[in-house]
Amino acid sequence: MDRVNAFARRVPTWVVYVLGLVPLGFLVWGAVFGGLGPDPVKAIERGLGERGLQFLLASLAITPLRRVGLNLIRFRRALGLLAFLYVALHLTAWVWLDMGLRWSEMAADLTKRPFVIVGMIGFLALLPLAATSWNGAIRRMGAAAWNRLHKLAYLAILAGVVHLALLSKVWTTSVLVYVALGLGLLAVRLLPRPMQRRPASA
Repeated sequence: MDRVNAFARRVPTWVVYVLGLVPLGFLVWGAVFGGLGPDPVKAIERGLGERGLQFLLASLAITPLRRVGLNLIRFRRALGLLAFLYVALHLTAWVWLDMGLRWSEMAADLTKRPFVIVGMIGFLALLPLAATSWNGAIRRMGAAAWNRLHKLAYLAILAGVVHLALLSKVWTTSVLVYVALGLGLLAVRLLPRPMQRRPASA
């Protein structure tokens, strides 16, 4: 584990951003050159949403991994921002490509379709996290207030897995894995940590 941590410390943060944008590049390539199947709009929506959920899960896994000795904390901000980027693009694809900017229909969906409502809740939860992801926000808000605000990530991941579950007509293995990972990470983060035994005084 020490070797892995030492290697991670040598990896620049920009590498995570570059690698995180590779799936977006493949989606753009497929959209331009017709490699997304018979329904490219749905493929784009699904691909963007799934990548957003993956990066959100990855960012939430940083703390549990740290508890077992794998320290990737320096990459958490990058993973969170990549998650927000893909979720925002997922919403943009729904508004622009799928709904064609038909605002009245979208407003109706926001009151009648549970998967749309839950998805929007998840996006709104991510907005303040992205807006306060820079170091200056921590200094202005204070570490305690900043940490409380960023617990909205729990709501975002819960909304993400529920959105996926409601959207999926068939619960495939991948859907079940996403739901299990999301709920498992929430359980690990929300359950109280066990008390460490203090060494006996001399």
